[in-house]
Amino acid sequence: MGTIIEIAPTKGNGERFWLVIDRAEEPPLKLTVDQDVLLQFRLKKGMAVDEALLREIIAADGVKKAYQQALYFLARRMRSEQEIIRHLRKKGVADAVAEQVLNKLRAERYVDDEAFARAYVCTQKKAAKGPLLIRAELERLGVPTSLIEQSLAEYSWEEQLHGARALFEKAKRQRRAESARAFSERIRQQLGRKGFPHEVIAAVLEEGSGQTDEQEWEALVVQAEKAHRRYAQHPRPLYEQKMRQALYRKGFSLPLIDEWLRSRDG
Repeated sequence: MGTIIEIAPTKGNGERFWLVIDRAEEPPLKLTVDQDVLLQFRLKKGMAVDEALLREIIAADGVKKAYQQALYFLARRMRSEQEIIRHLRKKGVADAVAEQVLNKLRAERYVDDEAFARAYVCTQKKAAKGPLLIRAELERLGVPTSLIEQSLAEYSWEEQLHGARALFEKAKRQRRAESARAFSERIRQQLGRKGFPHEVIAAVLEEGSGQTDEQEWEALVVQAEKAHRRYAQHPRPLYEQKMRQALYRKGFSLPLIDEWLRSRDG
C-alpha cells in the first residue's frame, strides 16, 4: 500500500492530524485522523500501511468522529439512547458505528436511560405537566416502557394534584367573562392537554370551580351585551330566540337568560 511520510497537525483543530501516505507510483494519499487514532495504531513516519490497516484506521476515525458528535449533542442536556442514535443517523453515521459509540457512552456513564427518565419526570412535573403527557414524550424519545413506568411511579397523586391546581389557579386569575360551565369545560380541556388523568381533573374542578350567583350574573351581562349588539335589529320573537341560543351555547342557564331578558324589558 505505502509508507507514512508526514504527520502534521491540522489548522484550527489541535486534536486532528494530517496523515500523508506515499504510494510509490500513485499520488500520495492524504487524510485527517484524530490524535487518539494516532496513539491507538502507534502511527509514525516511516511506518508501512497496507490496505487492511488503512481500513482499520479509517473505521476507528469514523467512530471517533461520531463519538465527538454525540458528545456535542449531549452538551446541552441529558439525552436518551434513541435520541443519540437518531441524531447520529441524521449525521450520516452507520448504525453499526452508532452502536459502538453508544456502548462507549454507556461505559462512561454519559447515557443512562433509567437516570434520564427519572430526571425527565422530575423536571416536567415541576413545569406542571401531567403523567400522560410525560409518558407520551418519553415514548417519543425512545425510552423503554419499563423505565417509563418506573420513573412515573415516583410522580405521586399529591404532586399531580399540586400541578393541576397551579394551572387551575392561574386560569382562574386570568378568567374571562364566561359562565361557570364554560370555564369548567375550558379548564378540563386545558388540564387534559397537559396530560393530567380524568381523576385528577375531576378532583381539582370539584375543589374550586364553583362560582357565586353574582359572578355568574356579571359574566352573563357581559356576554348578553355582546349578543345584543348582534341581534338588536331582529324582531322581538326572533331576537329573544337568538339571544337564548347564543347565551345557552356560552353555558348560561335558561332561567338566568330569561331573567336578563326581563331586566332588559324593564
